[in-house]
Amino acid sequence: SSSSRDESLRDKRAQILSRGLPKQKPIEGVKQVVVLASGKGGVGKSTTAVNIALALAANDSTKEVGLLDADIYGPSIPKMMNLKGNPELTPKNLMRPLKNYGIACMSMGFLIEETAPVVWRGLMVMSAVEKLLRQVDWGQLDYLVIDMPPGTGDVQLSVSQNIPITGAVIISTPQDVALLDAHKGAEMFRKVHVPVLGLIQNMSVFQCPKCKHETHIFGADGVRDLAETLGLDVLGDIPLHVNIRETCDSGQPVVISQPQSDA
Repeated sequence: SSSSRDESLRDKRAQILSRGLPKQKPIEGVKQVVVLASGKGGVGKSTTAVNIALALAANDSTKEVGLLDADIYGPSIPKMMNLKGNPELTPKNLMRPLKNYGIACMSMGFLIEETAPVVWRGLMVMSAVEKLLRQVDWGQLDYLVIDMPPGTGDVQLSVSQNIPITGAVIISTPQDVALLDAHKGAEMFRKVHVPVLGLIQNMSVFQCPKCKHETHIFGADGVRDLAETLGLDVLGDIPLHVNIRETCDSGQPVVISQPQSDA
């Protein structure tokens, strides 16, 4: 019958596709991998990734936490974590992460000049991602937080298909154009069988420091509505606050420099 023919075709297609996928191999010494992703750039993903890594360490001092900056074209973790310099090499020719605030960090930003543009084609980018995933000596980590580049392209697929990921967190502002891309990001992770832990609504409300009036610059509940559509949780709601921006720009993220503040 035509339905059984269709089914056998689907099975064959699935077999062919699965042959082309790389075998997932854990990163040595790393127990849990959490990826922070967004469909659109400029929604505060790196800032949130940095503060989540610091918060994981602050919540339990027995846990070892690492932070991997997978944004090859626009690495921002070195500045936000106040780190400069080149990684040392171990006797096995692996790179040693640079460390600050107790967090082991690795980024393309440690391997190139701060102002040098990365003008590479896809294959070179894939090679760099492979190096950052496989040629780093993380020691023993309870959590590795990966700050993904924006979008749903080669880097996201390469990371998702090469290593087992405990879960992905999607970050978006409540603005409609950001939500469209956040939706695509969530669907991409579902397609590659990465559990989506939930969504974070960033820059959700601005409070005037003088009169305390609150303004929803990018909209009010867009991420909540998207989470409902996708059947996911909203993990947090982060205001648009000057302290969050200033502390990350100065290399002293708010979780470490102002742990008692509302932000």
